Amino acid sequence: MEIFSSIVNGMTWLLNWLYQLTVAAGLPSYGIAIILLTIIVKMVLYPLSHKQMKSMLAMQQIQPKVKEIQEKWKNKDPKKMQQAIMELYREHNVNPAAGCLPLLIQMPILIALYRSLFNFPYINTAHAVFLWVPNLSVKDPYYILPILAGVTTFLQSKMTTTTSDPTQRMMLYTMPVFIAWIAGSVPAGLALYWVVFNIGGIVQQYFINKQAVSLKGEAGGS
Repeated sequence: MEIFSSIVNGMTWLLNWLYQLTVAAGLPSYGIAIILLTIIVKMVLYPLSHKQMKSMLAMQQIQPKVKEIQEKWKNKDPKKMQQAIMELYREHNVNPAAGCLPLLIQMPILIALYRSLFNFPYINTAHAVFLWVPNLSVKDPYYILPILAGVTTFLQSKMTTTTSDPTQRMMLYTMPVFIAWIAGSVPAGLALYWVVFNIGGIVQQYFINKQAVSLKGEAGGS
């Protein structure tokens, strides 16, 4: 508990420090401070998230082969089916668990930000207003940020989801709803963090997908 309290206190200090930067820049805003925090976290997690996104894209691309293996072995030898799928993953350097690590690392950050925003010691509460939100420590009164959190989650997932897979298709539509519901029940500052983080992920995934298409085209043309 003492370690967690230190993390929360560190988050509070960091937000106020980033806020002071916005003051120095002539744009005093805790909302901008949270955006800056999100960018910092995104940069720190970039190597992991980059690997995760490439792995997810690779899984999408080999999904037809996975389906062929499943259709071939599911009623004959399930163990053989699993071995063949794992061999396919190794062949294409795909790790099905790659998507979990960035989320696990980010969880303490999300929890610390969540706890920090409650009774946050604002240096100037007037600067806790952000766009339509009267205070970043309270829920978004119009649920705009939660909706954006859900929409951006859907868009990012759509870029790496194979809709032919029933499980992935279900997650594609249920997860954004769940994220929007969670974002609507937490301080607006955390919802803002989630939206900005997702937008960064969408941009990053776009360039990864574009690079993959370019490499595939070059390979096909050679």
